Amino acid sequence: MFGGSMVALVTPMRADGEVDYDALERLIEFHVDGGTEALVIAGTTGESPTLRTEEHARLIGEAVRLSNRRIPIIAGTGSNSTQQTLELTCKVERMGVDGFLMVVPYYNKPSQEGLYRHFHTVASAVEKPVILYNVPGRTSCDLRPETVARLATLDNVVGIKEATGCMNRLADLCRECGDSLELYTGDDATALDFMLGGGIGDISVTANVAPRQMRQLCDAARAGREDEARAINERLMPLHRELFVEANPVPVKWALQQMGLIDSGIRLPLVPLDEAHHERVRYAMTHAGII
Repeated sequence: MFGGSMVALVTPMRADGEVDYDALERLIEFHVDGGTEALVIAGTTGESPTLRTEEHARLIGEAVRLSNRRIPIIAGTGSNSTQQTLELTCKVERMGVDGFLMVVPYYNKPSQEGLYRHFHTVASAVEKPVILYNVPGRTSCDLRPETVARLATLDNVVGIKEATGCMNRLADLCRECGDSLELYTGDDATALDFMLGGGIGDISVTANVAPRQMRQLCDAARAGREDEARAINERLMPLHRELFVEANPVPVKWALQQMGLIDSGIRLPLVPLDEAHHERVRYAMTHAGII
């Protein structure tokens, strides 16, 4: 249903921290031109925990309008509150999104049964496709493969963004879920090996700044052209690393500002990239051929 090079889009903000819808349009055009195959709007890279409910919904609605059906829009609607996730997901489904990305509830540390009931409750209330998102390094909670397999029995749970960076986890998901679930990575540094191992796409941070290169990488990997894919990945590897030199999305927003695509805005408790890291990120961008 979804696949290839997808981007976890930043939420562009003006210097005062307000959402910049003109910059959102620039980013969407940048990704349409660059061949990105889907946009995740208002996910955790989009600073979703800092978005007010109404602006969260408006941001998704504007992305649907500006994309004009040229690229799939996947709405990030996950949170650590089942009721909040349910209400927001139901609200934005009516806006014409193509699917949802729902992160594992963070901080609460629910049990596997709690995770199952959380996702089951929300997915059962909507019709559009749902992608689960497991990133235990950020949520302090791991959605285990056996729980994923239970959720995969729901008709509209179509995939998982697995961001552990562990190839053993890919094998476990393939064993538990078979062909019932599409497997995407959320870890750019291991995305090539993930796709060569059977995954079908990357919901990427790197693609924010290098959409064309990430599309080429994903196309080559999915087609089994390993040497070509590894050559592209070598040029991108410094970006994969340095875009996490501070907490995401701090470095990637700085990089996009250097490219003239967005303003400097980012919301507390995040602050702009420390000057000590500027040259490292700039080198990675140069190595990738972006600047």
